[in-house]
This record gives sequence, structure tokens and C-alpha cells, in this order.
Amino acid sequence: MTNEVFQQAAYKGTKSFSQDDIQTANATGFGAAADDYAERGIDLNEQLIMNKPATFFFKMNSDAMLDAGIHPGDVLIVDRSIKATSGKIVVAAVDDELLVRYFKHTMNSFWLEPANKRFGNIALQEFTSFRPWGVITCVIHIIEPSLNAFNAPKKVRK
Repeated sequence: MTNEVFQQAAYKGTKSFSQDDIQTANATGFGAAADDYAERGIDLNEQLIMNKPATFFFKMNSDAMLDAGIHPGDVLIVDRSIKATSGKIVVAAVDDELLVRYFKHTMNSFWLEPANKRFGNIALQEFTSFRPWGVITCVIHIIEPSLNAFNAPKKVRK
């Protein structure tokens, strides 16, 4: 079993946030009854990112990982500080092309395996240019069409 080494990020998140840090909107000195039950919001950086300097976002452009729940257009969170080991979903540079696949290996063979039967395995031979780029830690799957439209590239008028 391999020991994974993580580099610590300077960003510490908002876990030290407490109830006393919430400022009441009432300037008269009397707080609202709900102030006692206020909770801090969810910080997605804190929840989904282990190492901020080594984390990147990608948009999936293929259906090669469909059976793993990764759809075209999904946003992938990729951590470059996690070691690519067998069974992990990775972003890999193969012959100057970035691919998202399962990284698999046995004693003396390595390959990239898709999660869609339409695609075949990619054997990583001796002369294949292969570099694991990072490990997929999260997939953000947008289901509301208006959010896709909101995030669509804006057309520049000349």
C-alpha cells in the first residue's frame, strides 16, 4: 500500500467561524429571535478542495466516463497533489491529449480504462507519451438548464 503525501495549502477555510461572528441587522440593540439559530453558510472550497494551490477545474467534453456518472459538460475538480494509483479516475496527458479515464495497472502493464462500452482501453506501452496530470476528486453535474445558459460563453459584439 502506498503512502499518499499531501502538501498543505495556505487557505484554511472558514471552520473557525462561530455564532459570535454573525452581525445582526437590527441596529436597535434587540436581535431577532432567529439570531440564536443562525448557522454559517456552506463553503464549497472548504468542503470539496483539500489542497487549493494544486486544485483545478475542468469541463468534461466527452462521454467516455458516462457509466461512472461523469457526463459531457460536467465540471471536474482535479487535485494534482494526489498520487494516481490503480482504480482512481485521472486526467492524463496521452500523446499530447488530455483524457479522463480510470487508471489501471497490474505488475507490469498499465492502461487507461473508460466507463463507456463505446470506448476501448488505452494501453500505455513503452513508447506512449503518458503523464498523469491529476486525480478527479469531485464532479459537479448541473441539472438546471438556465444555469447552463448562464454559464455559456458570452458572444462579443464588434
